[in-house]
Amino acid sequence: MLFLLLVVLLLTILFLVKNKIKANNENKPKLPPTPPKLPIIGNLHQLGSLTHQSLWKLSKTYGHIMGLQLGKVPAIVISSAKAAEDVLKINDLACCDRPSLTGPAKLAYNNIDITFSPYGEYWRQIRKLCVLKLFSSKSVQSFDFIRDDIHSLNDFLRESSVSATPVNLSVKMATLMASNTFRTAFGKRFSECGLESEVFEQMIHRAMDVVGTFAASDMFPRMGWIIDRLTGVHAKFERSFREMDDFFEIVIAEHLNRIPEKGKEDLVDLLLSIERGEYDSTSTTQINFTRDCTKAVIMDIFTAGVDTGAITVTWAMSELAKNPRVMKKVQHEIRSYCLKKNKFKITESDINQLDYLKMVVKETLRLHPAAPILLRESISQFKVGEYQVYPKTVIQVNVWGIGRDPNYWKNSEEFIPERFIDSCVDFKGQNFEYLPFGAGRRGCPGMIMGLTMVELTLANLLCYFDWKLPIGMKESDIDMEEGSGITVFKKLLLNLFQLAMNGHQRFKHR
Repeated sequence: MLFLLLVVLLLTILFLVKNKIKANNENKPKLPPTPPKLPIIGNLHQLGSLTHQSLWKLSKTYGHIMGLQLGKVPAIVISSAKAAEDVLKINDLACCDRPSLTGPAKLAYNNIDITFSPYGEYWRQIRKLCVLKLFSSKSVQSFDFIRDDIHSLNDFLRESSVSATPVNLSVKMATLMASNTFRTAFGKRFSECGLESEVFEQMIHRAMDVVGTFAASDMFPRMGWIIDRLTGVHAKFERSFREMDDFFEIVIAEHLNRIPEKGKEDLVDLLLSIERGEYDSTSTTQINFTRDCTKAVIMDIFTAGVDTGAITVTWAMSELAKNPRVMKKVQHEIRSYCLKKNKFKITESDINQLDYLKMVVKETLRLHPAAPILLRESISQFKVGEYQVYPKTVIQVNVWGIGRDPNYWKNSEEFIPERFIDSCVDFKGQNFEYLPFGAGRRGCPGMIMGLTMVELTLANLLCYFDWKLPIGMKESDIDMEEGSGITVFKKLLLNLFQLAMNGHQRFKHR
């Protein structure tokens, strides 16, 4: 009898313990599935040199909401439009911060730029200022030098078209965008500042390399700095920062010693007026805008403007060279428009009439977003789908993967601009299957300027020249492999032959 009582008591205890464990598991917040981790490094070993591609492959196994452990840093990867909407729209305020990364923080004077500045009053005011004064459509239309640089490029291409040597479009686009950005900031050409374009481009590329370089201190905050010093990463960051800072000091000193012509102020003039408290806005007086703030904003303009525009035009021309049907169709649209309007120069006011050109740019940015991953950091706890996200979690939205997702895009790997006919999908960040400029509070403030440069450059390249592959090369031979970095560039340089069109010959359909 005693034995029976003991058995009943034991079974009762086991039943209660089991129910307790079950209740605890049911009440425990659900976390996203995570690939198998290694001690210390977590999932770092599963991220290849092309992180966006590695994450896209992992998401096919572990789902469109996936957890990662990056050293000591918790992260979540978003790989679907629905989950992206949860993060960037529904919970935008809960995750509108940026993670503080060693390289970008150094170049941005301890994160006082627009891109990596912590969410708060300073960030709101400086972003508002840049949107209203630097990146507005009115400001873009006033940048006559963008047209000047493009026409100078056209002259060079026309003169060199008699040569038997193909043009390296990758290099030419980098030079063009560097010149555009330089004149946006300083109102001068390279030569007027005693600077060679190649020197400036190399300086910017070194800065971009810093932004995209893995720093051990980002993943292992306590001990990573030792690794960074032993591997030379810290020294590389310091060298790039010092050369950029010295350059900014020279340019700012020159601006301080002159009085700009009214209506001809450049970016530096505007920022210096804010420093002095002369800008006509009460909101900017609420923030402490210092000389380092001026430099940090200029740094943003350079690192964002030079690389992304050149990369997008190069990818567009690569896709057009690979798809001659599309090339002929977009050239016909541009040339027919110019013939109808009797125009010999294309300006930004013409671009809105070129619908197919805009589709070509949209399709290019779908397949080749310059920034393949949107980076956020959570401020407070929230849910994405059925999963909990805790504060200080790094959030990576895989724009590259979502743009190639067959659930949203038919024949997703093919270059088909016509998919945007009668489509409401645009760049404004409200269509979460298409996010080349981001969305929400941290969406790209320079979208209008970036698109203007890309569209105007492409329109001129396609209007005034026919483009051919090197002799013996077929469309299928064009290598579309991506290079590794914070931006996705074409790994192999694009070389094409150009044939200049004479007079109205260029407007005839070929």
